Amino acid sequence: MRKTTVAIVAVTGLVAHVASAQNSVTLYGVVDNGLAYQNNGTTLGSSAQGHSLVKMSTGVWLGDRFGLKGSEDLGGGSKAIFTLESGFAGTNGASQYTGGLFTRQAWVGVTNAAYGTLTAGRQYTAYYTLLAPYSPTTWLTGYFGAHPGDIDSLDSLYRVNNSLVYLSPSFHGLTFGASYAFGGEPGSLNAGSTWSAGLQYLSGPFGIGAAFQRINNSTSGGGAWGAYSTTSNGGAQTAVSAINNGYVTAQAQQRVAVTAGYKFSPAWEVTASYSNVQYIPGANSTFRDTAIFNTLGAVLHFKPAAAWDFGAGYAYTRATKANGATNGARYQQFTLTQYYALSKRTGLYAAQAYQHASGQTLNNGAVVDATASIGDGFSGNPSSTRSQIGVGVGLVHRF
Repeated sequence: MRKTTVAIVAVTGLVAHVASAQNSVTLYGVVDNGLAYQNNGTTLGSSAQGHSLVKMSTGVWLGDRFGLKGSEDLGGGSKAIFTLESGFAGTNGASQYTGGLFTRQAWVGVTNAAYGTLTAGRQYTAYYTLLAPYSPTTWLTGYFGAHPGDIDSLDSLYRVNNSLVYLSPSFHGLTFGASYAFGGEPGSLNAGSTWSAGLQYLSGPFGIGAAFQRINNSTSGGGAWGAYSTTSNGGAQTAVSAINNGYVTAQAQQRVAVTAGYKFSPAWEVTASYSNVQYIPGANSTFRDTAIFNTLGAVLHFKPAAAWDFGAGYAYTRATKANGATNGARYQQFTLTQYYALSKRTGLYAAQAYQHASGQTLNNGAVVDATASIGDGFSGNPSSTRSQIGVGVGLVHRF
């Protein structure tokens, strides 16, 4: 009996060893909690006077998450791959979005070093993936450093349902990609769909990316964001802030962006970005003219030692005159970040930001003075005035 048991254990161990050589599954995650202060905050869409606010913040440096990712060797250089990733609030344990568990990412695909990668599910668009290496949020955090309201989708807020994404292998530093998301609206292939395409080129210390993205409202003719819209988060429209609140009934959103970077040394690097964002009205939209926002930004990253990281950024966003606004909205934002690594997986961080708004924008169909809303972490509590200051500190742990 003892010999039989030993044999079974040995065979089981051998099978497990063979399986692990061909397959891999990794559990990973992030918990990030801290404190945030803003000098003025009110409710989105409200004209009520704002007040200062101190609150416990979460997901500032890195979004709180846990997930599973894995691969299986299919032979011939091909692998099956998958990711299931759930977002949550580290302050109270609540799910990031209602109506699902793995709402950050849920996809499966096939990859081959010679032919590229094709994935299907809820995931980032090719637009984001190809531009992300030089996004302002790489060093500044999206919470404090995303371009105002993240209207240009250079932070990780825009995840797309029902999507196919293809990314090519690198051809002498050049990579291209495209994605398409099916809205699923009966009788219409285009309603609610999202599609994007882009290029990325890397050569030594220099890199550049350029991409296009279009997001269609599944509601015919525009209006309330439709349930079949592929960028919906639990039925809600993505990234609504004081910057674009007047244009949430658009028939479509369109983005063109370029990001680039140069690494001068192991300690110094700089990135820059330009984006053009358009909110295109339909017959049922509450605005009549296409609203256009142009944004220029730059970030300086300094890493003087292994444990330290510093970032400094500036962004300028300007809206064109339209929809009765005779003085287009303008937003200037300054952001600073500091990070100290306590270990490979744990660190302390701090961030500070200031934004000043001027000109006019729309709110509930009416022309109003533009008000400040820092990054994408203050979208639910924008300032009731032209200016806003935000400060935060926290602890982040990766596992």
